[in-house]
Amino acid sequence: MSPAPNKQHIDLSFLEGPRSRWKELQSVANIAGEFIYGFRKLHFVGPCVTFFGSARFKEDHPYYEATRELAQRIGRVGFTIMTGGGPGLMEAANRGARDVGARSIGCNIVLPHEQYANPYLDISLTFERFFVRKVLLLKYSMCFVVMPGGAGTLDELFETVTLIQTGKVRNFPILLYGKDYWKPMLEQIERMVAEGTIGLKELEFVFVADSVEEATELLQDRLVVMWQEAHKRKDAPKGWFLEDQPNGKRVAR
Repeated sequence: MSPAPNKQHIDLSFLEGPRSRWKELQSVANIAGEFIYGFRKLHFVGPCVTFFGSARFKEDHPYYEATRELAQRIGRVGFTIMTGGGPGLMEAANRGARDVGARSIGCNIVLPHEQYANPYLDISLTFERFFVRKVLLLKYSMCFVVMPGGAGTLDELFETVTLIQTGKVRNFPILLYGKDYWKPMLEQIERMVAEGTIGLKELEFVFVADSVEEATELLQDRLVVMWQEAHKRKDAPKGWFLEDQPNGKRVAR
């Protein structure tokens, strides 16, 4: 299996313009290695719901409590809960999964100031590059739950909306939690619709909830349908060469 990236190494030169061909080739190989590492670790995680949100909300915050409860409800019906693997609301979602015996996954990131993995993970991965991490958070997910967060949360939200809007991925639900928190952003989106820079139909997969009960009601029917579709796929995971499956059996393919 490809190794996890060195937590002490952050390649700042990669986005600083042309370098020697050898360095560029090394970067390509490292990027490929990160993808292979992620694919192998996550191959059997099952249908996931990914939670995004701030790392800064503490355990006693209402958003933490709501995230944990919503993850419990989603995990209880069989979905794997996936997050960015860090503290705050990511921890709350992984903790909710652990509470009900659901699988809990974290895709962490190497930062100049260390972001530690929360203690509620069954599988923990660490990546050097944000774009690799975001691909994997999207690839294995059937739904996004976007809790209140900062720039990183907005980045994850709008990149995903763009991918769905432009047909790069199939439509799947994105739930924004916290009407008051997201109100300024939603007002700006309404202005963009009014100005014609985006179409209202392009946002029909985005939902807003203000309570765990409302979020559950909005998601449950959609997730059932997507779960059924996922299990009908003919290209379901079968195993990498000499890969250990969750049941402990090794396959040679």
